[in-house]
Amino acid sequence: MTTSSLFSYAPAPQSRSVVDIAPSYGLFVDGEFREAAGGAVLKTVSPATEEVLSEVARAGDEDVDAAVRAARRAFGPWSALPGAERAKYLFRIARIVQERARELAVLETLDNGKPIRESRDSDLPLVAAHFFYHAGWADKLGHAGFGPDPKPLGVAGQIIPWNFPLLMLAWKVAPALATGNTVVLKPAETTPLSALFFADICREAGLPRGVVNIVTGDGAAGAALAAHPDVNKVAFTGSTAVGKEIARTVAGTDKRLSLELGGKGANIVFDDAPVDQAVEGIVNGIFFNQGQVCCAGSRLLVQESVEEEVLDALKRRLATLRVGDPLDKNTDVGAINSAEQLARITELVRSGEEEGAERWTAPCELPGEGYWFAPTVFRGVTQAHRIATEEIFGPVLSVLTFRTPDEAVAKANNTPYGLSAGIWTEKGSRMLQVAQQLRAGVVWSNTFNKFDPTSPFGGYKESGHGREGGRHGLEAYLDV
Repeated sequence: MTTSSLFSYAPAPQSRSVVDIAPSYGLFVDGEFREAAGGAVLKTVSPATEEVLSEVARAGDEDVDAAVRAARRAFGPWSALPGAERAKYLFRIARIVQERARELAVLETLDNGKPIRESRDSDLPLVAAHFFYHAGWADKLGHAGFGPDPKPLGVAGQIIPWNFPLLMLAWKVAPALATGNTVVLKPAETTPLSALFFADICREAGLPRGVVNIVTGDGAAGAALAAHPDVNKVAFTGSTAVGKEIARTVAGTDKRLSLELGGKGANIVFDDAPVDQAVEGIVNGIFFNQGQVCCAGSRLLVQESVEEEVLDALKRRLATLRVGDPLDKNTDVGAINSAEQLARITELVRSGEEEGAERWTAPCELPGEGYWFAPTVFRGVTQAHRIATEEIFGPVLSVLTFRTPDEAVAKANNTPYGLSAGIWTEKGSRMLQVAQQLRAGVVWSNTFNKFDPTSPFGGYKESGHGREGGRHGLEAYLDV
């Protein structure tokens, strides 16, 4: 009799009662919520159930202009505050985030589809940590290495994605405010709710009117924000295609630009790696947040001599993953964020099969409603396959093999992206030698998807430019 037949997980649902979602929300401009000038709205849907959670205003050009003007009015007084005074607001925001962490975690899971365990244990602690960390920098900018008295840029237009809605907000808003800038932020169309709840946190913290403005809407609102002539800095996290479009928009202007774009990260497992530990890292690298992570380890490069051992252990581990209700505390893999994203994952997986790769899907029963995709592994993948070259942004792992460290490095770097990579080995010398050769902004060793606000994050090539987090991330919001 197996252990799994002796023990099973009973449902452990997280109550939704801690979150009070209003039927509709307006834009947050100059410290107040208001309807869109044209009266347009869009619905936000729970990916796990397809239920409509709320209706939010859809900003147009007039609304974006009003938000930028509010941010411009607030910039003078805000930037004139001593750093220690700005820090007080950031500390207050961080503490309120901690106090409301359970509410915000449930909200994020409802709107995004990620497991409550991840939003509760990963996202929310990091959100608070980013505000705490940058609050500490607010009165120490003269010691950050950018001159004795670095100045803010002005109004920052910030556009964030749907995979980590509140965390990406924190990555952008915290350094902007700490350095004395004001903000107009546009959250993703499918996940606007946590940003709107953050607007309420800003009011609760007493943040001056206009310092943070939030305009919800579709891609047109983001395009209007990036093109607005009174925006001094554009920060974007999202797809490489949209990032290129924004780069074309700001070309020829004096706007500063930072881009954190797509990735096709390599997770390299050498023959001396501890297999069980590596398997946990592989799972965390590609199935965390349903693989909807720009720095996901979506390409597994495993040394040929241990391929069978690693894949056998990986399949055993994947068979234990629980896919289903994101509000169940036992769930490992939640819902795909949208029908559109599910269609893209499905199409790329179909291409992998058509191009001859061998597909294995974890045995699991998917819910009847919502957007779901079972954890999937492809072996026999070549560097010419689409699943090895294109970002799938889903719970799909492509497995390639190598024989020597040089071959591993060559295959890892054979991508237009350059955001992340992982190395699994017991040899410190090999770890350092390979890491120095990888063209990736972040290289993890014997771990994966570990983040800290003190550490800079960003990529090379088509994964963007600029850094977020750490001392290096301050530069993007300073006139240096």
